[in-house]
Amino acid sequence: MAQCVRSTLNPLRTPHSVTKRVTVKNPAFASVSFLRTLPEFKKYPKPCSLVMSCQGKVQNQQEERPQLSLDDLVTSNRKGEVLGTIKDSLSNCLSETNLLATVPGLKSRIKGKVRDIYDAGDYLILITTDRLSAFDRNLASIPFKGQVLNETSLWWFNNTQHITPNAIVSSPDRNVVIAKKCSVFPIEFVVRGYVTGSTDTSLWTVYNKGVRNYCGNELSDGLVKNQKLPANILTPTTKAADHDVPISPNEIVERGFMTQAEFDEASMKALSLFEFGQRVAKEHGLILVDTKYEFGRSSDGSILLIDEIHTPDSSRYWLAGSYEERFQKGLEPENVDKEFLRLWFKENSNPYEDEVLPAAPAELVTELAWRYIFLYETITGSRIDIIPTQEPIHDRISRNTSQALSSLRQL
Repeated sequence: MAQCVRSTLNPLRTPHSVTKRVTVKNPAFASVSFLRTLPEFKKYPKPCSLVMSCQGKVQNQQEERPQLSLDDLVTSNRKGEVLGTIKDSLSNCLSETNLLATVPGLKSRIKGKVRDIYDAGDYLILITTDRLSAFDRNLASIPFKGQVLNETSLWWFNNTQHITPNAIVSSPDRNVVIAKKCSVFPIEFVVRGYVTGSTDTSLWTVYNKGVRNYCGNELSDGLVKNQKLPANILTPTTKAADHDVPISPNEIVERGFMTQAEFDEASMKALSLFEFGQRVAKEHGLILVDTKYEFGRSSDGSILLIDEIHTPDSSRYWLAGSYEERFQKGLEPENVDKEFLRLWFKENSNPYEDEVLPAAPAELVTELAWRYIFLYETITGSRIDIIPTQEPIHDRISRNTSQALSSLRQL
């Protein structure tokens, strides 16, 4: 197991100013103004939500909110509404893309764990597929997962512009975003608020093996699994092709991945985003446990948030109402993410070493699809449109992306 070198850097804290009233100076993306004349393209929702008002201020909501419970996941009427559609779509998932053959003007493709990225000259086309990735490999395809991840990120991108600008230009399809080209930093900024996890690089795994200095963070003895940390910490990893490797802040600078100024700015953005995400999640009965961010430098020199933000793929969510009681009893928190499927693969295979993994049971795939939808709708306060279709998803994406690029090139 790769271990970070020792560093004297203390756990970074978000500035107190971030916890005060926040004003969004530009509540709508100026870069997507052209969509107003193209009604067939999808526009971002305005940041008017249960969290942000149209004026961009955090609302002071004092009313008592009902606590979420596992029953909301299991017996929700909404689950009954979408379950049939999910099951009908098990065979129509977006597992692979090949827009090079269907969209004119694309130059190359990079296949990521979940996203396929196409070079469109001045822009990048990011396709969020239905692939489920964990243990540095693909485990299954989950109906509507790509759509939910994409629309979850768009909601968060739109509501965090007061913290950092992002690379998003437009979203011409439920699974697609068009983004500015950036020089991507080869570092994932993993932020953690709790001692938990099951993968080789998770905080609980390394702590349980005796590590007390992890990525520059001094960890005290006596911590137990799923315990809340005294302060949120940053545990960066390198974006290796086959396996993410933990790295300390000192190493990041010494090895030339980022300058000290770049790392300091990106770190502060990551910690501020995480604190904001925790506050939003708490208002909706959830705990944002940990997550990861990626950043890039744009052509004008600014550091932009890229890729995704606070999705069920990049983040761990627990139900807040039952956390304390279950923690005191030594029980696992009730979660609303892909952890239960990760645990199934760990119990039924060696996901790091087995060449062939067992197929994920259909009932677990269906349950995970529902959890992605549940999490989106819980946080945003709006229903997501999941529409079964006989048309292959790839054909719809190709058509919508071609139209969007054609319009962009005419500007």
